[in-house]
Amino acid sequence: MSRDRLLLVALGLPGGIALVLFQYLPLLGNVIAFKDYQPYLSISESEWVGWSNFSFLWDGNEEFRNALWNTVVLTVIQTVLVFPVPLVLALVLNSLAGERLKRTLQSILYLPHFLSWVIVVALFQQMLGNAGMLNTFLTQNDLPIIQVIGVPELFKALLTSQVIWKDAGWGTIIFLAAISRVDQEQYEAAAVDGANSWRRLWHITLPALKGLIILLLILRLGSSLSVGFEQIILQQGPVGLEASEVLDTWVYNNGILGGEWGTSAAAGLVKGVVGLLLVIGANKLAHAFGERGVYEK
Repeated sequence: MSRDRLLLVALGLPGGIALVLFQYLPLLGNVIAFKDYQPYLSISESEWVGWSNFSFLWDGNEEFRNALWNTVVLTVIQTVLVFPVPLVLALVLNSLAGERLKRTLQSILYLPHFLSWVIVVALFQQMLGNAGMLNTFLTQNDLPIIQVIGVPELFKALLTSQVIWKDAGWGTIIFLAAISRVDQEQYEAAAVDGANSWRRLWHITLPALKGLIILLLILRLGSSLSVGFEQIILQQGPVGLEASEVLDTWVYNNGILGGEWGTSAAAGLVKGVVGLLLVIGANKLAHAFGERGVYEK
C-alpha cells in the first residue's frame, strides 16, 4: 500500500474500531430478547424462552399500548412540525442581505444545541413553571396564571416546543450548505426574466433541496420511534405515565427498574426492526418517484 493509503487507514482505524465495538458487537446482545436473562448469570446460562418475551405484542398489555400510542403521536407531531423548521430557518437566513447579521443569527440559533436536556428542561421550568417568570409577571399585573408545566394535555406540545428551540437551529447547517451549492447564475437569469424572490425560491432553491429533504426524511423515519428518552424521563413525574410514557421510557421502567430484561430487550428489538422496515420502504418509495434516497438501486 502507498503511504497515502496507509495514512488514510491509520486515520480511519480508531473510528472503525469504535464503530465495531460500540455499535455492531452490542447487537449480539439482542439474544436476551429470547431468554429469561438474569444479570447474575451469563447470557449463555440464562434460560431460553423463545418468543415468550414478545407476548406484550399480543396479550393486550395496556402499558405497552399506551407507550406505543404516545410514541406514534409524538412521531407524527414532530415529523410534521419539527422537521420543516430547520428548512424554513435556512431559507430565511439565506435571504438575509447582510453577511454579518446572518452569522450573528446563526450563532444564536446554534447555541441551544450544545445545552444538555437537563439544562433545557430547567430553563423551561424557570420560564413556564407555576412560579416561573411568566406566571410571576402575570401575578404582579393581576392577571390569571397560565399552567403549562405538569399539565398532561399540554405535555406533547411542551416536548415539541423544546425540541424546536434546542435543535432547529443546528439542523439548518445541512440546508445552508446545500443552498450554498446552488449555481448563482440561475438566480441571476431568473431575475433577468422577471422572477421575483418567491418564484426563485419555488423554482430554483426548493428543487435543488428536494433530494436532500427526501434523504433526511428517510433517515428520520429510521429513528422515528425514538422521541427523546432523556427529555421525557426528566419531566415524567409531574404529568404521570399515561401522558408521558413512550417506548424508550417503557423499556427503561420495565427493564432497568422492573427487572424485565428480556421483555425490554424484545421491545427494543421490535423498535429497531420497525425502524429498519420504515427506512427500506421509504427508500423504495423514493426510487419509485425517481429519487436516489439513502442508497441507489
